[in-house]
Amino acid sequence: MVLSQLHYIIPEESKHGTFVGRIAQDLGLDIGEINSRMLHIVSRDENEYFQVNLQNGILFVKETINRESLCPDTPFCIIPLQVIVDKPVQMYRVDVEIEDINDNTPVFSSSVTNLVISELIPSGSQFPLKGAIDPDLGTNSITHYELSASDHFSLDFQKYMNQIRSLKLVLKKTLDREKQSFHNLTLTAYDGGKPRLSGVTHLVIAVEDLNDNAPVFDQPFYQCSVTENAVKGTLVFKLNATDLDQGKNGEISYKFTNMEMEKLSKIFSLDKNTGEIRVKGEVDFETTKMYEIHVDAIDNGDHPMVGHCKVLVSVVDVNDNAPEMMVTSLSVPIPENSPKGTTVAIISVHDRDSGSNGKVSCKMSVIDLPFNVNSAFMGDFSLTVNGSLDRELKDQYEVVLIARDEGFPSLSVSKTLKIDISDINDNLPHFLQLVDTIFIMENNPPGSHVYTASAFDSDIGHNSFITYSIIDSSIDGIPISSYMSINPENGKMFASVSFDHEQVTFFQCHIKATDAGLPPLSSNMTLNIFINDINDNAPIFSPLYSGLKSEITVKTSRSAEPGHLITKVKAVDLDSGYNAWTFYKLKDLGGSGKFPFTIAHQTGEITLKRSLTDSDNDEYRLYVIAQDHGEPLMTTETQIIISVVESGEELKFDNQETKVTFEAFSDENIYLVVAICIISTIFLITLIVFSVLRWQKYRVEVNELKENYKICSNTGGSWMYSQHTQYQISSNSSRPKSDLIVFTPNNFQTGNEEQVNPQGLMLSSSYKVRKMKYNSLWLVLKISCISYCFLYNNMLKSKKSKQHTKFYKI
Repeated sequence: MVLSQLHYIIPEESKHGTFVGRIAQDLGLDIGEINSRMLHIVSRDENEYFQVNLQNGILFVKETINRESLCPDTPFCIIPLQVIVDKPVQMYRVDVEIEDINDNTPVFSSSVTNLVISELIPSGSQFPLKGAIDPDLGTNSITHYELSASDHFSLDFQKYMNQIRSLKLVLKKTLDREKQSFHNLTLTAYDGGKPRLSGVTHLVIAVEDLNDNAPVFDQPFYQCSVTENAVKGTLVFKLNATDLDQGKNGEISYKFTNMEMEKLSKIFSLDKNTGEIRVKGEVDFETTKMYEIHVDAIDNGDHPMVGHCKVLVSVVDVNDNAPEMMVTSLSVPIPENSPKGTTVAIISVHDRDSGSNGKVSCKMSVIDLPFNVNSAFMGDFSLTVNGSLDRELKDQYEVVLIARDEGFPSLSVSKTLKIDISDINDNLPHFLQLVDTIFIMENNPPGSHVYTASAFDSDIGHNSFITYSIIDSSIDGIPISSYMSINPENGKMFASVSFDHEQVTFFQCHIKATDAGLPPLSSNMTLNIFINDINDNAPIFSPLYSGLKSEITVKTSRSAEPGHLITKVKAVDLDSGYNAWTFYKLKDLGGSGKFPFTIAHQTGEITLKRSLTDSDNDEYRLYVIAQDHGEPLMTTETQIIISVVESGEELKFDNQETKVTFEAFSDENIYLVVAICIISTIFLITLIVFSVLRWQKYRVEVNELKENYKICSNTGGSWMYSQHTQYQISSNSSRPKSDLIVFTPNNFQTGNEEQVNPQGLMLSSSYKVRKMKYNSLWLVLKISCISYCFLYNNMLKSKKSKQHTKFYKI
């Protein structure tokens, strides 16, 4: 977008520091921002003629400018400037016109000019003179010539576009060599500047009495054209002049006038015999667009006479200059989240040709890039973002810009820009697995390495630096940080404690990976941790057989049959799985193989292997070994004394086992018995209340039916009852259906259904009250059942002693 375009005019030869304009104010820029936004000026050529004061935004002259050397042969001298500010990038076009001052004096090529004029030349004849040269322009250039007073000569000059194009000496009166053979005149050239400057040359005219006819061209003015870069020898134009004289006085030769020799002889050649003008050097339209050639036709008489003509040669432009491309501003790298329209670079393109040959377009060689080239000022283009950028997909682009003119054939120039994409924190850390499972053997040493969390981030630099942490949580009220720790740099996890499978078998740990971007991004993973069991617990006999007492005696009858159950031992292993599978056997102590008892390896039941005889001992000591199946094997031993009594002797069960059982029962489980008794009492009371309320409801319904039956004894009453019944059915769909089905007559209902019998309203209200009571009773029943199941479940979980098993049976 063109925000502003300024045009300043300053005189040439301005000294350093000369004020040009308040460029920041004129462009609408904030003076306080031009320093931070790095305002700078870019000129098309390498000379820096101007500079901006970044404190007050004033444009001033940096170097003295000579308009004649900077813009020769140019009516207007303009220096184009690009004013560029960054953050964001903006560009402005400023033109500074250099105004000409009268700093050059008209100068003739020679201080003395010699002319030879025959006395036979008639009055009115004209003789071209070489004018003075003034590099200034306009009114500062030559505007007037003056000739010193003379009876025979006057001065004639023609102006074109306010400039003197031709200067001629006019013969007012015929010459007489006998009266005056030489005429000395002074020619003065004046410019129109202030102050007015002048230059002088002296004319020395010699009068000759020879050759009275001068060569004459068929026309005094010729126009032709030649294409630039024409090959040497190309014919430009052929002149033709005639002389009325005969013999050598009529022989004509052509040559450039003296004032054109130095310049034109390097570009064109003139055949003195044929008058053909041909290309000799390099014809460049960009240097000179038109040549003005003055040609003299001279005869070969003793006193040569001269004819004059002018040839205007127009140079036709051809497309011989490729565009010139220059990057004046490049903002790289650019963030990957840059929005559309962000300016990346400013490109200045210039073509020295003119017309369509000088019209230039700038495009990218590849159109599927996320960039676009937009036209700004004439010859200036901006490269902007035109799509989404993602550094993770592509971190650098090579944009090839091609500037092409409209000439034929078209010429182009290319330039490659490498655009780097800078990273922003737009990617979360990514775990290879969102859920993982590990197994840790119990009794592990504290501080052992158990797992390594690994995450990666597609970003780069500090945006990809990942730290690991464990999200706060707890296991049975204990913070998870007491169990696990993690190295925040490499993600290695360590067990802070030695795990016990019997206390913790499984828990979850949530690991968080956070990058170092701004703002930081994070992601989580779940780690399932299982504690594997090892065989670190020996089987433990129940308290009855654990050896806490000095001895345990079990009585059996001598008359018992084989297979009779003597007693049963029970051992519990706190391990799990195969390590907790308990195996029972009797310890062989030399001769113990003759024992009449055996033990079941799986259940621990001690039974009679054979019938007891009189020869058998009255007492046996059995050593029972409980062995698990772990690796290594672990065992526990207990001792049981079996006392054999006679068949008629009464077995007393008030032994220590019974005492211990009931003592333990009284001390430890009395609260269970009390709770069960209370809940059972509440349950029974609830059932009784529910039955009574149900019977009362049944009696109320029977009474209602009786009353309604009385109303139905006549026709009117039957109709009212049927209408009342239909209303109750349609208006209260949630009311329990009655067991009594009443058939109503199929008569047309003329009454309004909204006119309800008050008795029906009372019945509906009483129904709601009864419904609330039933719901309350049903809630009590539910609570009682749930409480009973909860207490029963707690009893089943207890594994302390054998008396619990008996209590379960009770």
